[in-house]
Amino acid sequence: MQRYSVRPLTQPLRGSIRPPGSKSITNRACICAALADGTTTLTGALDSEDTQVMFSALRTLGLSIQAEGDCWQIQGGAGAMPVREAQLNCANSGTSIRFLTAALAVVGGNYHLDGIERMRERPIADLTAALRALGANAVPAANGCPPVKLSGLGAKGGETSVAGDISSQFLSGLLMAAPAARHPVTIRVDGQLVSAPYVQMTIEVMKSFGARVSVDDQFRQFRISPQTYRACRYAIEPDASAASYFWAAAAITGGEVTVEGLGFDALQGDVDFCRVLQQMGCEVEQRDDGAAAALTVRGGPLRGVDVDMNHISDTVQTLAAVALHAQGPTRVRGVAHNRHKETDRIADLARELRRFGAEVAEHDDGLTITPPAKLTGAEVETYNDHRMAMSLALVGLTTPGVTILNPACTGKTYPGYWDDLERLTASAW
Repeated sequence: MQRYSVRPLTQPLRGSIRPPGSKSITNRACICAALADGTTTLTGALDSEDTQVMFSALRTLGLSIQAEGDCWQIQGGAGAMPVREAQLNCANSGTSIRFLTAALAVVGGNYHLDGIERMRERPIADLTAALRALGANAVPAANGCPPVKLSGLGAKGGETSVAGDISSQFLSGLLMAAPAARHPVTIRVDGQLVSAPYVQMTIEVMKSFGARVSVDDQFRQFRISPQTYRACRYAIEPDASAASYFWAAAAITGGEVTVEGLGFDALQGDVDFCRVLQQMGCEVEQRDDGAAAALTVRGGPLRGVDVDMNHISDTVQTLAAVALHAQGPTRVRGVAHNRHKETDRIADLARELRRFGAEVAEHDDGLTITPPAKLTGAEVETYNDHRMAMSLALVGLTTPGVTILNPACTGKTYPGYWDDLERLTASAW
C-alpha cells in the first residue's frame, strides 16, 4: 500500500479498543529474558518490525525462542550468549541497537551491529563511551553513530557516566546490562535526563526478573551489583504510545474512546498524555474497580496549551494533531532530543503541519502550533516514521482530503494500526 486516504467521520467517535503490547516493554523484557537463567514466558508481546529485530538478533546469538501469537518463550543464557561472534542488523530500531550494544559489550564477544541509513545518523557515542569506562571494548563509527564494533571479554564494572539529554535508552541499556558485569557498576547521569518514565519502566522490568537496583532520590545515580536475572512469566501491558492515537481521536471528534488495559498506574509514562488532553478541555475517566484497568477520554471544546513534554516525548506528534483542532496556539517544550528519533520530529513535523494550513514556529526544544481558521486536506510525508503516519492520519477524521504516504511504515510498532482505526471509526462514518 503506497498511500492511505483517511475517511472523514460524520459524527463523534465512540468505542473502545485494546492496543497491542508495548514495544518498549517487549524489548526490555527480551533483554532481561536473554540474560536470565531459565526459560521466560512473555504474554502480550508485540509482534512488529522493531520487536522482530530484537527477536531475530537473539536467535542469531544462539538463544532458543518459540513464539505462538503474542506468547513468547525465551531460553536465557544466564549472563552469557551461546554465540560469541555475530553480525546483527538492527534496521532502524533504536531500542534494539542500544539495548543489544550494552548487553553484548558487557557479556563479551565479537559483534558488529548496524542498521539502515537513518540508523547511521542516530547517536550512540555516549553509550559506547560509558561502556568503555566499565572496561568493555565498544567502538562506534567516526561520526559517533552506528555501526558499532564490540570485542573482548566484556565489562569488569566500576563507575561510569552517561549523558541524559540525548536518549534515555542509553541509560536503560546500561542498567539492564549491568547485572552481567563482573564487579558492581555505578552509573551517574550527566545533565538533564529526558524521558525519565522510560528509565523507571526499565527498573520495574528488571525487578520483575529478580534484579536489584539502588537509585538515589534524584534519579542521578544508580548502583547495580553482579547478579543473574531469574526467568519468569511476564505479562506485557498494551502500548500507551499507541493508545494516544485513539485518545486523541476522541478529543478531536468530540467523541468518547475507552482504551482497555491501561490506567494511570501503568509502567508507561505515556498514559500521562491523557492529563494533557484534560488541560486542553477533555474529560478523562479511569476505571479501577477491581476489574481490568481502562482509561476513557471524552472530547470537548479544545484550547491550546503550553506544555513540557520531556517525559512523554513520543506523543508530541499525537498532540500536534489535537492542537490543529484547538482554539489558540499550543507550545510544546522540552523535546530537543526528538530531533534524533526515526526522523527529525521537530523540523519534519513542523513542515507537515504547515501543509494543513497551520502556522508553526520551530524552537530548539519544540514548536508552537497555531491552527488555521479552517484546516485543509493534504498529502502527508511520513519520512518512514511510524508516529508521523499514525498521528497525522487523525486529522483526516475531521478534514477531507488527507492522505498518508508510505502507510506501511506503521509496521515498525503497530502493524495492525489501519485495520484497528477503521474498526473503531466504522460506526461514525
